[in-house]
Amino acid sequence: MSIAPLDQENSEDQIVSRAAKSADRASEETKPVKRKRQSTSHLKAVPETLALREEMKAEAEKFVEHLDCANPFTKSTLEKWSRELLEQMNQPEKFLGFMMVLIGNFFWKRQFLAIPFERRLLLLPHCLKHAEGCPAEYDEFGLDCEKCGACSIADYKVRAEKLGYKVLVAEGSPVVLKIIIGGYVDGILGVACLNVLEKSIDKVLIAGVPSYAVPLHSGDCKNTKMDEPWIWEVLEDYRPLEEPLTRSYLPTMRAANSLFEENFDQILPPLRTKTEAAAQTPLGKTEAIAYDWLKHGGKRFRPFITLAAYDALIKDQTSTDDAEAGPTYPLGVQKAAMAIEVFHKASLIHDDIEDDDQYRYGQETLHRQHGTGMAINLGDYLIGIGYRLLNEARADIGAEAAADLVEKMAAAHIKLCEGQGAEMAWQDSQSFELAPLDALQIYALKTSPAFEAALYAGIRMTGSVGQYETLISSFSRHIGVGFQILNDLKDWRGDDNNKLITGQDALAMRPTLLLALALQTADEQQTADLKDILQGNPSDGMRIGRLRKIYQDCDVFTKAEALVDKSRARAEDLAESVENEDFKQLLKFFCESVLAEETPEAKPEPNVLMPLPMV
Repeated sequence: MSIAPLDQENSEDQIVSRAAKSADRASEETKPVKRKRQSTSHLKAVPETLALREEMKAEAEKFVEHLDCANPFTKSTLEKWSRELLEQMNQPEKFLGFMMVLIGNFFWKRQFLAIPFERRLLLLPHCLKHAEGCPAEYDEFGLDCEKCGACSIADYKVRAEKLGYKVLVAEGSPVVLKIIIGGYVDGILGVACLNVLEKSIDKVLIAGVPSYAVPLHSGDCKNTKMDEPWIWEVLEDYRPLEEPLTRSYLPTMRAANSLFEENFDQILPPLRTKTEAAAQTPLGKTEAIAYDWLKHGGKRFRPFITLAAYDALIKDQTSTDDAEAGPTYPLGVQKAAMAIEVFHKASLIHDDIEDDDQYRYGQETLHRQHGTGMAINLGDYLIGIGYRLLNEARADIGAEAAADLVEKMAAAHIKLCEGQGAEMAWQDSQSFELAPLDALQIYALKTSPAFEAALYAGIRMTGSVGQYETLISSFSRHIGVGFQILNDLKDWRGDDNNKLITGQDALAMRPTLLLALALQTADEQQTADLKDILQGNPSDGMRIGRLRKIYQDCDVFTKAEALVDKSRARAEDLAESVENEDFKQLLKFFCESVLAEETPEAKPEPNVLMPLPMV
C-alpha cells in the first residue's frame, strides 16, 4: 500500500523524498559506518595521576579564556573544543569525556561563582559513601548521613548547608533540570562519574544553567574517589557579577513552567471547580480531570518555544529591571502559549485511545483510568479550552493576530488528524507494503505542525511573521521528522516519561520508519517472519525478541539514527541562515534539545533517587 500525499506543499514532499532517498542509500551499504556516540565508554577514561589531571585542568582554564562565551555551547561544539585541546596537549582520545567536563567547568565557572550560596545546589552521589558499615539510611530527603568519619560526604554536606546550599545526596541527573526549572536553585555544583556527567551536558548545560562538575575517578558506583581540593575551591567561593556573561534560556523555561504552576488560575480560572466539593460533583468532574491532566506531566516545551520566540523578536520590550524575576509577558501572550500545550495534550488523549497505549507520563493513560468515553470527552473539552484561550488573548495581542493564531492552530490540528488517520488506515488495511517515504509523510503530518505552530505563535504576537514563515515551516518539518524517528528508537529502549513498555509501537503494528526500513531490505524469509510476528504469533515477549533480531540484521537502528543526523543537520543549516542573532540561537537550541539523543539510564536502586525537601 502506498499512502498518497495529503495536501502537502512541494517543499514538504521534497523534504521527505530526500529523507527517503537517504534511507534507500543507507540500505544499499553493506557495511554502514557506526556512529561513535553509540558507544562512548572508550572516551571516558580519567587520567591516572593527579599531576596529569591538574595539568589538563590548567590547560582547560587557559583554553576557555579565548572562547566567545556569549551563548551556551552545544554538545558537538564542546566535543570539538575538547578534541582540539587534547590534540594540542598530545593526549589520547580516551580522555575526551574528562576534557569536556573541564572545559564546560571553566566556561561556566565565573557565572557559577556569582550565584549566592542559597541559590546553589550541591549534588553528591551516593556511591561516595563507604559501602561497608555505612550507618546512613535513605529517607524521603535522600541519604540521611551523619558525620561519622567513614567517608567525606558529611564533610561537604555539613559545610554546604551552613553556607546555604541545597544538598541532594543521590544519583539523579534526570531530576536536576526539573529542580532548576522549578525555581529553587540557579546553579549546580555536582560530583558524578563521567557517565552521569555526559547525560547532564544534554539536559542542563545547553539550557544555560551555570554548573561546575567534579569527576569521580571511576564509574564503579562503590567506594569511589575524587580530587577533593577541586570541590573545596569552588564550594566556598562567591564573586558577584553585574550581569550574566552568557545567554540563558532558564528564565524562559521557568516562565513556561509557571504557566502551569503559579499563574494557572489567572490564565485559566476554574469555573466548575472553585471548591474541592464542587470538583467531586458530576458537573465538576470533567473540568477537574482536564485541569489536573493539563497541570501535570510533560516537558512543556511547546509553550517554552512560543515564549522564547516571542522574546527573540520583541527584544527589549519584555525585559524587566529585576534580572532575577526573569521576563514578563502580557496575559494574552501567556494564554496563547498555554493554548499550544492544551491542544497538544488533547491530541495525546485521543492518540492514546486510538493506539490503546497503556502509559503516559509514567502513569496509566486517561482512557484506562476513566474509560474511553470519558477520555474522548476530556480531549474534546480541552480542544474547546484551547480555542477559548486564543480568543481571550485578543485583548493583548490584537484581534488580527489572534485570528491568525486560530488559523494556524486549526491547520496544525487538521494535519495532525490526517497523519493519524493515515496511520490507522494503514493498520486497518492489514497491508505489509510500507516504504520509508510513506512513514516519513505520516511523521511530517503528525509531529511537525505543532512545532511550527509554537514558533509561529511567538513570532506573530510580536508583529508580522513575514520573512520567517517559509523558514519555520521547513525547519519544523525537519525537527518533527527527526523527533518522531527518535521516538521510534525510544520505543525500543523503554521510556520512563511515557510508555514504559519496550516495542509497544511495533506490537501494535504501527507504520513506523523502523518497520519500513526493515521491509525495504528484508529477504524473503525475514519478510515472512515479519508478517508472522506482526500478526500476533507467538507471545508478545517472543515477538519482541524476534522482531529486534530482524531489525538488527537489517541494520534498521543505525539507518534510523543516520536519518536523525540528517534531519538535525538540515535544521541546523536553516538556523544558521537566520540574521536575527537571538532567533538564530533559539533555533539552534531547538535542534540540540529536541533532537538530542538520550542514552538509556539504568534503573536506580529503591529509594536512591529522592526529591529535594522543597520539591
